[in-house]
Amino acid sequence: MWNRQRNQWNPVLAGVITVILLISGCGPRGPQGPQQMGPPEVGVVMIQPERIVLTKELPGRTAAYRVAEIRPQVNGLILKRSFKEGANVKAGDLLYQIDPSPYQAAYDQAAAAVSMAEANLTSLRLREKRFKQLAANRAVGQQDYDDALAALQHMEAQLKSSQAALVSARINLSYTPIKAPISGYIGRSSVTEGACYRRSKIFPKRPVTNF
Repeated sequence: MWNRQRNQWNPVLAGVITVILLISGCGPRGPQGPQQMGPPEVGVVMIQPERIVLTKELPGRTAAYRVAEIRPQVNGLILKRSFKEGANVKAGDLLYQIDPSPYQAAYDQAAAAVSMAEANLTSLRLREKRFKQLAANRAVGQQDYDDALAALQHMEAQLKSSQAALVSARINLSYTPIKAPISGYIGRSSVTEGACYRRSKIFPKRPVTNF
């Protein structure tokens, strides 16, 4: 009898399961469906022409295109050195100072000789003019006038010589400060204070170079 009842329930269960499956299949779809994608993002780069500088480092050597040797123009005692070894100097910078005392004395002596010649020249010009008039009037002899004229000419020559000596003394005095002839790098110095250098002797190991 049990077997008969079980056989009667089997078709009923099968129908219920079928109805449930149909109902679930006809229901609204959830979020399981495929999602719609937006448009893809794309980057944009604007290309414009421009100038660039290409550089390349290469090993090499440098050579000075200007080298100036320092030569004192006058003899004398080095009083001081006014630069730092290995430093850059400018044209006209003081490098060494030679004792200017004897050259200052020579300049003062030449200046005094010029003043003396100018003073004597004024007196001799007046004398020559006076003797010229006297000689024309035969108040003095021609020899007296010739002597006065010769003395005047001698003093004129003496004045020119004194003026030239004054210029030479001024030049020598201007050479006592030894200055850099060009701008550039100055090397090691072998000259110290108290050294006595002669004219035109090169200061060793100390040229001024310009790169």
